[in-house]
Amino acid sequence: MEQRTRVYICSSPNKRTGTTTTARLLTDYFIFNGRNFAGFDTDPQDADYGARFPQAVTIVDVAKVQGQVAMFDRLLVHDETPKIVDVSHRSYDEFWETIDQIGFMDEARAVSIQPIVLFHVDASGAALAAAQALAGRWPDLNMVVVTNKGAAPFGRGALEILAQFPSPRRLVIGALDPSTRAYFEAADFSLPNFLRTRPSDMSIVIRIGLTAWVAPIFTQFRAFETDVPFGVGVSRGLLEVGVAALLALSR
Repeated sequence: MEQRTRVYICSSPNKRTGTTTTARLLTDYFIFNGRNFAGFDTDPQDADYGARFPQAVTIVDVAKVQGQVAMFDRLLVHDETPKIVDVSHRSYDEFWETIDQIGFMDEARAVSIQPIVLFHVDASGAALAAAQALAGRWPDLNMVVVTNKGAAPFGRGALEILAQFPSPRRLVIGALDPSTRAYFEAADFSLPNFLRTRPSDMSIVIRIGLTAWVAPIFTQFRAFETDVPFGVGVSRGLLEVGVAALLALSR
């Protein structure tokens, strides 16, 4: 089977839905596994993703032709190097309009590029309408509905709301308690380094909590690479193996 180059598009029309967190976690996943990747941050006003990985992430302004060329030409290179795009709420409309105008999806298919849209949702009608618009424009779009429970909690009625989105595939990112979240969000914290060597000054509670949080997320990411339809099809065995392997690192 021919290998495909995957392009992960972390996208949402709304702010505070966790797109940057997902882009960061994908990046950490590839670094932890010794994989090359290329990242793009489309929010030059608040380039948190680009600032955290300055050597590997290009900050682009998709409202300018120069920014479009710098990113989209690279995304259409079939080199089996994963690409990660953090599409902020500020750049959402411009990004998807450009995707449509240049025929990106058709071009990608022709050169064995596999776009995977990680669509971040909240309880708003705007998120649902935007997801339906993308699915209507590209009926075969590989969309995964992402819920970040820490960034955009749904509360009651979550299942009913999520059932309306045009894809059954799910990626769930759990919420962290305040202390663990503060550790994770620190500018000098490296998740791959943490997973390889536990810091001697870290609380065991934070260490176990952070490892238990990231283990199922990384397992779901691994399903991308094996083409397992996760969210609706990740086997319990695969999940348990991934969780056990990472939990072992926290001991």
